[in-house]
Amino acid sequence: MTKLSALMLSSVALCAAAPPDPIPLNEATISVPGFADFLVVDGNTVWATNAGRVEQWSTEGKRASVAVPRPCGAMALAFGSLWVANCKDANLYRIDPQTAQVQAILPTNIANPKGELNVVAGAGSIWVPSEASGKIVRVDPATNKVTATISVDPDSFYLAFGFDALWAVSSTAQSLQRIDPKTEKVTGKVKLGLQPGFLAAGEGAVWVQEQGDGTVARVDPATVAVSGRVKVGKTLLYGDIDVGGGKVWLRTTEDQTFAAIDASTMEILARAGKASGSGALRYTPSGVWTTAHDVHTLSWWTAAPNRPN
Repeated sequence: MTKLSALMLSSVALCAAAPPDPIPLNEATISVPGFADFLVVDGNTVWATNAGRVEQWSTEGKRASVAVPRPCGAMALAFGSLWVANCKDANLYRIDPQTAQVQAILPTNIANPKGELNVVAGAGSIWVPSEASGKIVRVDPATNKVTATISVDPDSFYLAFGFDALWAVSSTAQSLQRIDPKTEKVTGKVKLGLQPGFLAAGEGAVWVQEQGDGTVARVDPATVAVSGRVKVGKTLLYGDIDVGGGKVWLRTTEDQTFAAIDASTMEILARAGKASGSGALRYTPSGVWTTAHDVHTLSWWTAAPNRPN
């Protein structure tokens, strides 16, 4: 064996022996009055929807608050702004996260006034579920104008952007749809399990909560075909999902606060915390944020008892 071959084998062995990133199991809890729910990460802070407002929090406490009549669904932080769906007036708020001032209010309509939906960013645009009949609108952040309306399955409330595509889930049609932002057309669709909901795109796949079945489906973004499933619990109703660090992070309402799934093997690596009702979750390389609106808390989870860098 040559020295080069030995060195290469040694390097492979070292890579194979590298331990996985530790799961954040240490919880620091922050009391948040009201109804803190959906989250978006902003550096070492998060913005959370609450009753009549959105708020910025760090582990040290509240940083800012902006009045929004009824903020709902997952928010987007992009193009220097925070984008928040307002279910009361069926419009979209654009907020400056630096000054905590409203920059614009856009008449986009909101497809699900009950509040379960995603506003997402991608391909230079903001995407908003607009009509329950099956419409998604595309917003140009340079002009604050709707530039396109895309026809999708009815009740396509759940969105994600990744792999150069917009992904939309319809719970009633039990479908995941791939939308090409260049053509603004649906280019693929797959049938899902019972009551699919929130989804995340990353770590090699599109991941969808099949809430009624208690499973997470892994979908190949190239073929738009289900390539695997993992059973997490009896149901996955009213939770949340994110990806990062080689894992899928799942906010649950039963059995635990969240579960971590290996994105490669589909193995459940950890179940953290006690069941605390529904809420949201967002991953960061330093730790994981979760909300529990039924007990009025925001939690920061780390592998060691520390604060985000």
